[in-house]
This record gives sequence, structure tokens and C-alpha cells, in this order.
Amino acid sequence: MSAKKRIQPHIMCGVGDVADYVLLPGDPKRVERIASFFDEARKVADYRGFITYTGRVGGVGITACSTGIGCPSTAIVVEELTKLGAKTLIRVGTTGAYQPEIEVGDLVVATGAVRSGRTSRAYVPIEYPAVADFDVVSALLEASKGSPLKVFRGIIQSSDAFYAGGDMATLIEGNVLSVEMESSTLFTLACIKRVRAGTILAVDGNLTRNIKKGEFEENEKTGELDQRVQRAIDEEIKIAIKAVKLLASR
Repeated sequence: MSAKKRIQPHIMCGVGDVADYVLLPGDPKRVERIASFFDEARKVADYRGFITYTGRVGGVGITACSTGIGCPSTAIVVEELTKLGAKTLIRVGTTGAYQPEIEVGDLVVATGAVRSGRTSRAYVPIEYPAVADFDVVSALLEASKGSPLKVFRGIIQSSDAFYAGGDMATLIEGNVLSVEMESSTLFTLACIKRVRAGTILAVDGNLTRNIKKGEFEENEKTGELDQRVQRAIDEEIKIAIKAVKLLASR
């Protein structure tokens, strides 16, 4: 008699449901959008906002799974995916720029993240760096060559509080490129779990120029709904998938 399949409690996936390579959007609705770029895909799970599709690209197994907003839910997803054998995790998200030269619709590849959130501190002290995997960063940058969009690389910030201000001036002076809410925990846990992680982000605002997400009129195309951002999201998905193929070929 075969053993019963054991299921992870939040992402509702079991062994065999998740590929070695996983793309991680925050938005659950973006999972199906990512899966539409796969050669083939099937919906594996949908529970508590964690939606998972698994398929193939160029003969390589690949999964897309949403993390939700923020480091706490990201930690849950990383914990459960790695228990199921995921080996390479790439966040595919959005970010608000800090540096004035970065425009809405540009892309950012993170090399590391300022750990402004508290979740990763439950694992290791603040002195422990949140660093993206070198091979993943290299693959993302190589895959982005020839992109019609401008691609920046460098350190970003992960914050727990979307509407809080914080010491933005110090981060700008320190050449931190942008702010989001997940990557510091992704990078920290990936190092602890001995797997690879990276992040590519579509820029949906610039805080130094007061271009940011906020209230808007019905049917107004602003923030993430801006057509430049929607184009950048499609482009970062293509780049992330190309990076997976490059990593698998090596």
C-alpha cells in the first residue's frame, strides 16, 4: 500500500507538485499570468491567497506561486516550497524607486536587500546579510540583455510598513535603488535553507519624485495599472523564465 501524500498547510502542495525552479509574484492574480508564458501549465493549488501553477518551459520544470504582501507570508511560502524540494526561487514583483534616474516602467535586479522588516530577524540577527544568489543575479542580467527596458542592478530595501515613511534620506544617500516588501526574507531564508534566490522588479513609482501608489479615480490607470508598469511586468516574467532556462542549461 502506497504512503499517503502529505500536504503543506498553507500552499496546499505536496511532493511532486512543485518544480526545482519557482517564480514568486506577490499578487495571486499574477500567477496565472506568469503561467500563461509557460509551454504547458496546470493549476496545482489555491488556498488562502497562495495560488500555485506548475508546468514546463523549454523542457525545464517550473512553478509559479504567490507569496502575498510582505515578509511574514513570504517566509511561509519559502519554508513550505523548500520542504517540497524547490531549489531556485525568483521573486517577480513591483517596487517603488528611490533614485531619481529610475523611471516608472524600468526594471530592477536586486543584488541584496536592506532588512528593514522584522520577519528575518526571527531566524538570524540583523548583522546577517540578505544577499541574492550570484548565479541567479548573473542569469537575470544575462537574460535581460537586449530588453527594450532599462535594467538597474543593486541593493533594494524590504519594508514591513507600506504607508510608513522611515529614514528614506539615508537609504537614498546609500544608493539603495528601491523599496518593496519581500526580498530580504526571501534572500535570508534561501541562504539558511541552502537554496538559490533572486529578485527582478518592475518599477511602479518613484518616491523621491512623489510618484507612488495611492488613491485614484475609478478607471484611472495609475500605479501598477499604468501601461508602462504592465509592460514591465510582462517583460520581467519573460526575463525570469529565460534566466531559468540559462540556469538549467548550466
